[in-house]
Amino acid sequence: MIRSDDTGKLVLRLALGILILLHGISKITGGVGGIAGMLTSHGLPGALAYLVFVGEIVAPVLLIVGIYTRPAAWITVINMLVAIWLVHLKDIGSLGKTGGWALELQGMFLFAALACAFLGAGRFSVGGTGGKYN
Repeated sequence: MIRSDDTGKLVLRLALGILILLHGISKITGGVGGIAGMLTSHGLPGALAYLVFVGEIVAPVLLIVGIYTRPAAWITVINMLVAIWLVHLKDIGSLGKTGGWALELQGMFLFAALACAFLGAGRFSVGGTGGKYN
């Protein structure tokens, strides 16, 4: 019999990993110039923009396959906090046109990553339940 908590962890990891990875693929094809510009406008080196590849390519792939799940999830949390800070801070207390939180997508990514960080990968992962970081 399939344990529902391990199945839930798999669904959560796959959903988060795939959806964040799509943003990473966009950065590969479109570049990180916009992010570099936002960083420099906040007084930070534009070269830090390349860390988006860790947060939106490496970490999601690790989440999808289920190895180093907890560190990958924490990287995703940091990535989302930086994205909210750089782009969406002005909207943090706003509601959207349909009444939902204006940052519901970013919030869902952030809180799903937090859940993965605390729950681990589960048994349906390459790392399995006995993996040190899963």
